[in-house]
Amino acid sequence: MSGRVVATLRRVGLSLLGPAIAVAVAMAISAVVIALIGEDPLEALEVMVDLGETPRAEVQSIVVIFNRAIPLFLSGLAVSIAFRMGLFNIGVEGQYRLATLVAAAAGAAVVLPAPLHVLFVIVVAMAVGAGWAGIAAVLKVTRGVSEVISSIMLNAIALGLAAYLVVGPFRGSAETASIVSTTPLPESAHVPPLTGLLTGLGLAEPRSELFGFLVIALVVGVLVAVLLARTRFGFDLRATGLSPSAASASGVNARTMTVKAMLLSGAVAGLVGLPQLLGSTYVYSTEFTAGLGFTGIAVALLGRNNPLGIAVAALLFAFLDRAALPLQSIDIPSSVVTIIQGTIVLSVVIANEVARRLARRSAEREAAAVTGAPPDPGSGSAPGNGPDGTQRVGATLPETTEPRA
Repeated sequence: MSGRVVATLRRVGLSLLGPAIAVAVAMAISAVVIALIGEDPLEALEVMVDLGETPRAEVQSIVVIFNRAIPLFLSGLAVSIAFRMGLFNIGVEGQYRLATLVAAAAGAAVVLPAPLHVLFVIVVAMAVGAGWAGIAAVLKVTRGVSEVISSIMLNAIALGLAAYLVVGPFRGSAETASIVSTTPLPESAHVPPLTGLLTGLGLAEPRSELFGFLVIALVVGVLVAVLLARTRFGFDLRATGLSPSAASASGVNARTMTVKAMLLSGAVAGLVGLPQLLGSTYVYSTEFTAGLGFTGIAVALLGRNNPLGIAVAALLFAFLDRAALPLQSIDIPSSVVTIIQGTIVLSVVIANEVARRLARRSAEREAAAVTGAPPDPGSGSAPGNGPDGTQRVGATLPETTEPRA
């Protein structure tokens, strides 16, 4: 086996080490919590992985997991784009909620052919999400306001504004309705489900539909991956996130890249609520799914800002969400799932740092083998710094850009 293949396998293994450690630590801590409340951790694990007693129940569980994973994947993508720039887009929650509401109202107000109608709703949602994220970007580059603070505040404004609009100007439900919602989207704005694909593969027909937005989400994931990894824009984005001063010296406008990164992040965030809107409810209501934006932060961290890793992380979180109900059947509170997810968020930061330092040492050993120079004795210190805290000129850059504090 050639040295290049060995080096590639080593890098892949190290990139997977952080998430694997985080999941393992989270499961171990959760097992201790389950034991402390007097239940059997092994029985809980068995219930979590049991998808059903009949083929139809198993397929239904798979559909539930995928339907939950689709918006989480999009949310994680939106967060990861900002992370690549070294930014914290905490505002995905408000961006997708407001974008879904406006897209639902706009989609119900126009009459278009089926493909164009769906495209119109998608464009409106992306425009609103990008516009709302752009506010935080403009505040940062013009007034130096931290995007963390501004996006959190914009979340509160967006949720309040959405609540006002859905019960006021955008209300489509009757005055006596117990659930306030927008006017239902016409059939031309529905995304056809993929349930027929499952039955075509010989699987049992589930009780609920598999969101057809899965195809659109996959296309978005591929486009984002190509944009960030194979284009000049993606290179400039990552370079600016790693060192704004160095990027500026090479001709990249760091302020412009900040705005572009937040606009793109917000545009993808605008898609988060569309799988449910176009594939299930067809209205935005006061009971529309919440919390997807905040969970997307954990998904992006666990996936290490890589679209493929984010997809796996989204499936894991969706699997855990689906396991909450079966756990209650054996008297284990659903909050155990929240404990597992929260522990993953805490563990992934530490695990990624461990994996990063191992990757740095590995890269330094490879460089030493090529040049004949001894490895840097300060490789165990802070990333990019020597033992005395000074910047090392030849420091290896990490695979992904983490947001600056």
